[in-house]
Amino acid sequence: MPTRATSSKRASSTAPREPSGGESKKHAGTKRVPRAIREQQMLDAAIKVFSEHGYRSSSMDAIAKQAETSKPMLYLYYGSKEELFLACVTRESGRLIDTLEAQIAPDDSPKTRLKKVISSFLQFVESNADSWNVVYRQAEAEPPFRQTVTSTRRLFIEMTAELLKRSTSDTYSGEDAELIAVALVGAGEAVADRVANKEVDQNAAADLVVQLSWGGLAGTNSTPLPRETS
Repeated sequence: MPTRATSSKRASSTAPREPSGGESKKHAGTKRVPRAIREQQMLDAAIKVFSEHGYRSSSMDAIAKQAETSKPMLYLYYGSKEELFLACVTRESGRLIDTLEAQIAPDDSPKTRLKKVISSFLQFVESNADSWNVVYRQAEAEPPFRQTVTSTRRLFIEMTAELLKRSTSDTYSGEDAELIAVALVGAGEAVADRVANKEVDQNAAADLVVQLSWGGLAGTNSTPLPRETS
């Protein structure tokens, strides 16, 4: 299965041949667009179409039309709809991870650090609702892409667990920190769905999630999780 890296390599190493003179004049203006820019335009168009119609109901014809390019040109960059969808998921997952990592400043207080991460996460979702829908809801529902979503979620959990261990006055075991991180990430995703659907105000949602999370992250009244005995 291709990855974002291999998709980019494909587009970069194989210079797509421009359409022949027989192509419609409608697409003639795209000949002067640099290859790297056109590639991103195709991904932007694909995310919009996938978000509106779903992976299975979307067609390469519709995506080419949205991107204002030809279907043959689209296939030169992405050999199949599956490859194109995976490229969308990989790019958008990377953008979200980069956004969150940029908010982790070691000099910030624990609560400030938490608030920055949660706020930037929900701001990203609000500003990129189509991206969230494709990356987390549609990709997760399709077996070929589920592992990519799982890997991204695993990174979120690891980031949250590390933030938890650095921000608490109590000493959590690695297992405890991870389980709490799983709960926080799951809650964050549920809130993000509502933000993406414009059901709640993003700022109010961020404040509420911070308030609910801070007690655990501050280590107040925390006790080790019980262990099952065999």
